[in-house]
Amino acid sequence: MQSILIKNAKIYTMDEKGIIEKGDMLIKDGKISMIDNNINEDADYIIDATGRLVFPGFIDAHSHIGMWEDSLGFEGADGNEDSDPVTPHLRAIDAINPFDRSFEEAIEGGVTCVATGPGSANVIGGQFCVIKTFGKRVDKMVVKEPAAMKVAFGENPKSVYHEKHQMPQTRMATAAILREALFEAKEYLNKKLEAQQDEEKDMPEFDMKSESLIKVLTKEIPLKAHVHRADDIFTAIRIAKEFELNLTLDHVTDGYLIVDELKQENIPCIVGPNLTDRSKVELKNLDFKNPGILSKEGILVAIMTDHPVIPQKYLVLCSALACKSGMDEIDALKAITINPAKILGIDNRVGSIKEGKDADIVIYKGHPFDIFSEVEYVLIDGKVVYHRK
Repeated sequence: MQSILIKNAKIYTMDEKGIIEKGDMLIKDGKISMIDNNINEDADYIIDATGRLVFPGFIDAHSHIGMWEDSLGFEGADGNEDSDPVTPHLRAIDAINPFDRSFEEAIEGGVTCVATGPGSANVIGGQFCVIKTFGKRVDKMVVKEPAAMKVAFGENPKSVYHEKHQMPQTRMATAAILREALFEAKEYLNKKLEAQQDEEKDMPEFDMKSESLIKVLTKEIPLKAHVHRADDIFTAIRIAKEFELNLTLDHVTDGYLIVDELKQENIPCIVGPNLTDRSKVELKNLDFKNPGILSKEGILVAIMTDHPVIPQKYLVLCSALACKSGMDEIDALKAITINPAKILGIDNRVGSIKEGKDADIVIYKGHPFDIFSEVEYVLIDGKVVYHRK
């Protein structure tokens, strides 16, 4: 694999090293090999980044890229299997089309890694995965799979199943359906464990839905909860506590109204999409000040696009507008780099510029929060996948 040396850049590491002025970066075998102020080593390819700003590749912790394909309508809509409110056995990797042109646009916008998965029609929608945005075969793009189990509260599952004249048609029913599925999975897991420990006991009959929830019960992956309204946020927290589960709060539109409560809970918040109209009741408190208020209280915050609600390529714009609305500049940058990496459990590989991590790099002419700035280079796994001519 080609070695690359980036010279004379202003490097935003997004870790304890902070910002390195006139820094050099050596990339070998797809990894960041060395960061220093004056690297004098041979490389196959040298990028003179004088006057340029360098960042770790941007990460979206909540997207549906590849699941709702650009401009295709129903034929490309594979994110909601709204024939059953409980579908934990569905896997995003079986629906993502890497040839969707939104991936190319994401790369041009500096987005190198995304968490993508099912939508919010169902109480339990299925399994999210984390993938790089460059590739032809999703199996080779995967960073983590499964990464989370999508669940939804509030308006969406209610409206979908109200039209079908079946449960859930109320918030009570949504919570009850989720609890029932978790209780069944817990009983299924206990029977499996008992059979493993006692040869006289039989294994339970295979149940694919319960099997898929085992990693949630064992805290290997979190519940990824679609929640906008404050009461739905608290219901998600209540159920996660009942079953001792890990949880992320996604959307969190009312978060700034209950920031004191969320601060006590210390649960990661993936905020957005904010660059939209208030298209439904749950969005009446939508405000770009939300992520900044949460972040200032010490809550781990990531900013999302919810692509295709906001096109994937505009992730940086969402972060810039949060900064304009009061979020600290570095916190806003962390909300699309190291914070989503931590929330998704992939910060050992991506999210900051550090020796040994994947060489997912974005080189900017100008600051990314300036609308006139341009992405000049994007590297994924040490390969130049975009170069603005």
